[in-house]
Amino acid sequence: MIHETAVIDKGAELGTNVEVGPFTCIMDGAVIGDGCTIGPQATIFGSVTMGSGCEVHAGAVLGDTPQDVGFKNTSSSVAIGNDCVIREGVTIHRGTEEGSETVVGDECFLMAFSHLAHNVVLANNVILANGALLAGYVEVGERAFVSGNVGVHQFVKIGRLAMLGGGAVATKDVPPFCMLKNAEHNTVIGLNVVGMRRSGMSFEERKAVQRAFKVLFLSGFNASQAKDRLEELFPEGPASEFAAFITASTRGLCACAIQRNSALDV
Repeated sequence: MIHETAVIDKGAELGTNVEVGPFTCIMDGAVIGDGCTIGPQATIFGSVTMGSGCEVHAGAVLGDTPQDVGFKNTSSSVAIGNDCVIREGVTIHRGTEEGSETVVGDECFLMAFSHLAHNVVLANNVILANGALLAGYVEVGERAFVSGNVGVHQFVKIGRLAMLGGGAVATKDVPPFCMLKNAEHNTVIGLNVVGMRRSGMSFEERKAVQRAFKVLFLSGFNASQAKDRLEELFPEGPASEFAAFITASTRGLCACAIQRNSALDV
């Protein structure tokens, strides 16, 4: 199952039923889980730990040193979960600080030439389309969808089930369930209704999220006022994630392009 031209250091650990393609290099210290398929000409550095059932396609580079001028050759890592698909040319860099890591959750799909900089954290079931670029310390919530050629600034948080449209730029935090406008800068245009439905959220939960969205973006409140009102109205359930997200935000929230009193589909 290992091509004769592949280079696998003696200190690399490969699980059972692992396939390795031609001219791939897996370095000392790397851990590859059971049933993984590593395509041709991929490079996996010793800082990488990968779960079971993953697919790594041609030319991917996983666990290289971060593109950070402050990096001091410290010991850091990349942790990849189970059943991830990592397509052609994807780059994932390890953490900057001693003992830190870049994390990819379970069942994530990273399309061709997407990039995770140092200390990025992806929750489970995140999808990055072709050419998506995530800078250092970006955090992405479960089932978020980042479209092609999107740029995400360092330290930005992207909430659960958010969707960033093609070519969008996020330099501020994108709340959960929200959609960022295509080819625009920090502009929310509504709720990711399709994503919420596919995730199994009930109509009542989606309706509550709609109400919370209006409180946050269409009520005239500032973020602090909106947080207080959201905590009062939605102490639990998916809608409560808005207040928690505001509390965790460090870069401020994206603005909303929708006019007040606009209808929102749920």
